[in-house]
Amino acid sequence: MKRKIKEMIKEGRKMEKFLNHTFVICAYKVSPYLEECIKSILAQSVQSNVLMVTSTPNEHIEKLAKKYNIKLIINKGKSGIGPDWNFGVSNTNTDYVTVAHQDDIYNSDYLENIVEKINKKKDFVIAFSDYNELKNGKVIPLTINLKIKKILLKPLKINNKSKFLKRIALRFGSSICCPSVTLNTRILGKTPYKTELKCNLDWDTWYECTKYKGRFLYIDKPLMKHRIHEQSETSNLIENNVRIKEDYEMFCKFWPNWFARIIMKFYKKAINTNG
Repeated sequence: MKRKIKEMIKEGRKMEKFLNHTFVICAYKVSPYLEECIKSILAQSVQSNVLMVTSTPNEHIEKLAKKYNIKLIINKGKSGIGPDWNFGVSNTNTDYVTVAHQDDIYNSDYLENIVEKINKKKDFVIAFSDYNELKNGKVIPLTINLKIKKILLKPLKINNKSKFLKRIALRFGSSICCPSVTLNTRILGKTPYKTELKCNLDWDTWYECTKYKGRFLYIDKPLMKHRIHEQSETSNLIENNVRIKEDYEMFCKFWPNWFARIIMKFYKKAINTNG
């Protein structure tokens, strides 16, 4: 981060700030990837507020929060993925919030692109971007699953306010990468995430978001990297077959039960990509 700031000063550029936005970093247990996530957020070309929350306080998280001068708030109430995300959002005082997952990395121009987009269309519900997948420290080629997601999102380039087109983007799976999303809490409130599901709570949340009249602002270029690794919560839920059950439950919100069962036969094959 220091090197990036020095380069900007040398080139005569000022660090821009967008104070109506907060990155909420949700930290869990002892993650070897947390510091890399923090660095990517602090290295944004447009600076904003940063907050860290956890329901599993430990020395590792506390040291990193202190090292990077980030406010750390402990969730002492109901914990879990959804409750922790909502806890983080509820502790912000800005209209726009990005919930960062500790395993992932943001490109330095992520927020710059988001700000440019939302400043033009402030009637948005969520704003989000494409993403790359990171495995063993390297960006991997686009999987079939990611290519399908990009196709499903294309209608939003035509009309991002249409409830019908917003739902098309979700009918064959969650095509929206959760940590790439910036929430408009003026519309969604401070507890935006649905918490009934464990694995598909983001997909369920985006489904609920389609009920609002605002836009789904989609930036069709990768602005972050989603890390795939065996210790991730998503991998654990897939291994325990939680995702299979919840995928079917979500498909039934878009399709008749008989057709949802047909979709599941094909969808199970794609799960191995951990998309």
